[in-house]
Amino acid sequence: MDFNSNDFQSFVSSRRSTRDFLPTPVPDELIEQIISDGLTSPSWSNTRPILVAVAKGDVRDRLSKEFLTRWEAIKGARGSIFGKIKAVLKRKGLPTSNWIITRPYHKDLIKRSKNQGRDFLSHMGIERDDKKNRDKAWARNYEFFGAPVELFVFTHKSLGKYSASDAGLFMQNLILSAHSKGLGTCPQGAVAVWEDAVRKEFEISKNYSLLCGICLGYPSEEKINSFNANRPKPSEIMIPEKVRK
Repeated sequence: MDFNSNDFQSFVSSRRSTRDFLPTPVPDELIEQIISDGLTSPSWSNTRPILVAVAKGDVRDRLSKEFLTRWEAIKGARGSIFGKIKAVLKRKGLPTSNWIITRPYHKDLIKRSKNQGRDFLSHMGIERDDKKNRDKAWARNYEFFGAPVELFVFTHKSLGKYSASDAGLFMQNLILSAHSKGLGTCPQGAVAVWEDAVRKEFEISKNYSLLCGICLGYPSEEKINSFNANRPKPSEIMIPEKVRK
């Protein structure tokens, strides 16, 4: 088939994470279509070690409410020894899965993360020491940024990082498919810390674990959606050859 690589570059570089959505429902057939497009990605021996829980309507609202309740319980524990003790005793809000998300980034990666946080807060006019508005911005994760649909991506435990690799390929195709149809998405690690809440709403095999969520819906015109992340240049991630002596 004919294909213009310049068109693809323009299209793929125009994708942005959406952090404010319209309440407009996404038709079921459209959701199924972008999942189908996601499944055109390559897979480890074609095993497709992925499951997707589609949360919408009442299920979506219950999960959002539960996540917000847990976030409210834990956010006060940060930086306060008494808050941390209280959270431990209550067990409310503490991660029930994917604890790695709560750990600091490795020194190899922390600079990009800090730059992202600084640039994002600046874009939104939030001062770094403004804890109230920073917490409010983070809580939007658990409102799914207003998206009417939240996709929860699960991967088979037996393949470890290869399941995650397959899921990443699947997700990218799904995200680009959504983008081509005028839909916005936002991959979320923030929701992966409470897998038990998702399991209460869906029949999920114990052989699978929650990798992340993806907000899905139609983008609003809010300023937050114009944020452009600073993407590294190819030279920053390309590994140089060893110098032969």
